[in-house]
Amino acid sequence: MTAVRTHTHAQAVDAAIDLFSRQGFEQTTVEEIADAAQVSRATFFRRFRSKEDVIFADHELLLEEVVVMLAATRPEARETDEPGGRESPWNPAVDPYLEVCRAARLVFDHHVGQRETSLARHRLLQQVPALRDRELVTTHRYERAFTAYLRDTLPPDRSSTTMSIAFAASVVAVHNAVLRRWLRNPYLDLRPDLEEAFAELRRAAWAPGADGAAPAGSSATGTPEPAVPTNRRVVVAVLDQDADADDIARAVRDVLA
Repeated sequence: MTAVRTHTHAQAVDAAIDLFSRQGFEQTTVEEIADAAQVSRATFFRRFRSKEDVIFADHELLLEEVVVMLAATRPEARETDEPGGRESPWNPAVDPYLEVCRAARLVFDHHVGQRETSLARHRLLQQVPALRDRELVTTHRYERAFTAYLRDTLPPDRSSTTMSIAFAASVVAVHNAVLRRWLRNPYLDLRPDLEEAFAELRRAAWAPGADGAAPAGSSATGTPEPAVPTNRRVVVAVLDQDADADDIARAVRDVLA
């Protein structure tokens, strides 16, 4: 990701959101967005496929950054003596759950760091159903990236697709719940709330009753502690769409209890 490309994307996103907010989504043309962003129509279509795409263009770059960030902690596949020659890689010094939470915090920090753009996009999404649908697609892509990473990096006895999906979905749900609170009151500092909610999820994931053991030298809060052996358990919690981070963490904790 080059600085020029990042600036160009940000400029196009800001221009599009401003025009959509003032003129309406349907009434705004690609030519108007390209002119406002100071790029040609051809350049616009090389970078963005549609008006919908430009709204989430910065998240395309952010998703790339998340994938690269997670990839940096992936261990190399270990050789085994078993037929087939390889097994699921796992580095006991790395807590994959913690790394996923760090990646989600990167996304949250992006929203907070681009406050005016985030607020304007949020207002726009409330007005245009098609953009809300596109937002769901973007959210699902983060879940898929987190799931794939967990499936590849958790210890073999807890790297099932089901468990990876459950944790990835929980992290995204908590992130979105705290983000919605921030969007309603952007002058609040909700990062401590996000940190505590993620810590709750990690404690639940490594708790007795969840499969496997925490990596040596790692805990749910990131402080050193011995690994604790546990037994397998898949946690499913059903919540209302508007559940906040405390509701989600409490539901997971209640199921484990």
